Amino acid sequence: MATTRAMTVQEAVDRIGFGRFQKRLLGVCGVTWAADGAEVLLLGFALPSIIGEFGITTAQAGLVATATFAGMLVGAWFWGTISDYIGRRVGFQITVLIFALFGLLSAFAPSWEWLALLRFVTGFGLGGALPLDFSLYAEFLPTRNRGRNLVILESFWAAGTIIAAGLAWLLVPSFGWRPLLATSALAAVLVLWIRRSIPESPRYLAISGKNDEAREILAGIARENGQPEPEGELVADERQEGNPVGKLWRPGLRQSTLMLWIAWFCISLAYYGIFTWLPQAFVAQGFSSLQTYQNTFLLALAQVPGFFSAAYLIERLGRRNTLGLYLIASGVFTFLFAIVTGFGGLLASAMLMSFFALGAWGSLYAWTPELYPTEIRTTGMGWASGMARVAGIITPTLGGILFGYALVSALSTWAAAFVIGGIVVFLLGVETKQQGLSDTVSEPEGA
Repeated sequence: MATTRAMTVQEAVDRIGFGRFQKRLLGVCGVTWAADGAEVLLLGFALPSIIGEFGITTAQAGLVATATFAGMLVGAWFWGTISDYIGRRVGFQITVLIFALFGLLSAFAPSWEWLALLRFVTGFGLGGALPLDFSLYAEFLPTRNRGRNLVILESFWAAGTIIAAGLAWLLVPSFGWRPLLATSALAAVLVLWIRRSIPESPRYLAISGKNDEAREILAGIARENGQPEPEGELVADERQEGNPVGKLWRPGLRQSTLMLWIAWFCISLAYYGIFTWLPQAFVAQGFSSLQTYQNTFLLALAQVPGFFSAAYLIERLGRRNTLGLYLIASGVFTFLFAIVTGFGGLLASAMLMSFFALGAWGSLYAWTPELYPTEIRTTGMGWASGMARVAGIITPTLGGILFGYALVSALSTWAAAFVIGGIVVFLLGVETKQQGLSDTVSEPEGA
């Protein structure tokens, strides 16, 4: 008589493998990610038009952008932490509802002060949606090629930026900024509707003592993938008591937490510093507004091969090497963009900067949920991505100041941030290639 043995959720997911369910989940999370990516960058495309309509200064326009990132900071920290208590699915729905509703309302803002307030609340939803998407998707993936599949999810961000650049090119010159902000909010409404069918993470259910519910979900995934249901008793360590944020700094995790917080801060400072003010940078170099949107659209296209190259290398070179190399390369080409002359050199360096920067983003998003156990995964993802929002709050104002001196001053600062992030990754990064996800925080030795 055949016997069955106990199995973890990771073993069950590995037996089921990657199939129709994961592809459907990729589509759901990917549409969300594209809408999120568009929402973040649309404001940068809209700022010149907003300045013109409300008659405000660039500093006041910077405050509108800063309000969005401030909301994302609060949202990332709040929703990241609370979702380790209430589950991924609830946060998965509420954050997009907030993002859709207030993103739409911001398109009708009667003044720049109201716009800043509505963008803050929009950011509160958006900031929570981003870490939840990756944590949830990671928890349904088998170990094999998990990093590659997570980078592919991040590649939907490029689709969002391409759509954002295309819409800005089509809408802003003729209709202004309001229709532009409304479009991504309407996309979020679609996302909210298609998210209804996504189940709770079986990993979360298992560590919460709900093994029967976890088994039922795993059985449903197996049926959808055309695989036999995994046999055996489902086992999981129970979550430990304690502050989830404090657990991020326990021995065994503190090095990864420090590395991630610095890397997220540096890449965000550089990336949003570049792309928030990119239209202004092109105008400063003599391009017309129409040429600026065309060039930005080409930079968005360059992101696509950047993502897919990182998706390939992350399973070959590993997470640390891929991320570190792409960050340093981003810094090199950002600096070249600051100093080269001539249309061809400017566009080539800017496209390579975009290529490597988005490959770095994909690698970082893939790596972060792997470095934390299930009981604090959304907390870890939320607080790490929160450091990106801290940088995002600083960037619009800092960019306005630096652009006031010279273009090269701003771009050199962003280049240095990329390189510092890459060095820290090489010094402190812990490789997770081909390792299963853990579920609970290991007790420190001697405890």
